[in-house]
Amino acid sequence: MVFYLCQKPFVEPESHFDSYFKSAFTVDNVIFGFDEGALKVLLIRRNEAPFEDCWALPGHFVRQNEDLDEAARRVLWEMTGLENVYLEQLFTFGAPGRHAYGRVITVAYYSLVKIADFTPQALTLTREVAWHDLTTLGELAFDHNEIIVTARDQLQRSIRNRPVGFELLPPEFTLTQLQHLYESIWETKLEKRNFRKKILSMDLILPLNRTQKGVSHRPARLYRFDETRYRKLTREGFNFEVKG
Repeated sequence: MVFYLCQKPFVEPESHFDSYFKSAFTVDNVIFGFDEGALKVLLIRRNEAPFEDCWALPGHFVRQNEDLDEAARRVLWEMTGLENVYLEQLFTFGAPGRHAYGRVITVAYYSLVKIADFTPQALTLTREVAWHDLTTLGELAFDHNEIIVTARDQLQRSIRNRPVGFELLPPEFTLTQLQHLYESIWETKLEKRNFRKKILSMDLILPLNRTQKGVSHRPARLYRFDETRYRKLTREGFNFEVKG
C-alpha cells in the first residue's frame, strides 16, 4: 500500500489579505404592512451621518460575534422596538459606492406584518419611526429605494404561487379588503367577479355569520382564513392567475 503525503500549501503573508478585511457588513429590514387599502413599508429617520435626518430602512452594522439573522433581529429591536417578527433573507447589495465611508455590503431581509399588531417606536438609533405608503416614497438614504423595489418584486412574484393575506390582514376581513390587498401588491386593478371566483374556488377562506359594523355603506360579509388550508398551500404552492 502506497501513501501519498499532501504537499503543505503555501501560505502567503498576512499582509496580502489586508485589503480584503476592510469591508463592513450591514443588514437592512424591509417590513411590509397593509392599511387603509395601501401597501406600506416601515421606515426610520436616521440620527447619524451619512444621510442624517433622512428616511431609510431599519438597518445597521453586523457585529463581529453575531450571525446575519441575529443581527437583523437585533437591529430591528434597537431601531423600532419590534420583536418576534419573521424575517426572510432577500438579497445582497454590494455596489462599491453605496456607502460614503467605505465598502459596505448589506444583506437585506423582508417580512410581512399586521400593522395593528405592532407599535414601532424610535429608540437609540433613530429619530422617528413611521409607516410609509409605497406609492408616495421620496428619495431614501443609500440605495434603499432599490432594496424596496427588489423586495416588492419578490412579493409580486411570490403571491402567484403562495397565499398572502394571513400576515397582513386583520383576523376578519371582507372580500373587498382581500382584493385591495392583491391589487396594491400587483399595482393593478382586478376584475371583481373573476377575483372572487378564483379565491373562493381555492377553499382558502371561510365565511362568517356576521358583517361589517360602523360603515356608511351596506355592510359586507366577513371572512377569515382557514389556517390549516393556508399553511398547506404555503408549503405546496398553487397557481394564482386572475384576469384584470
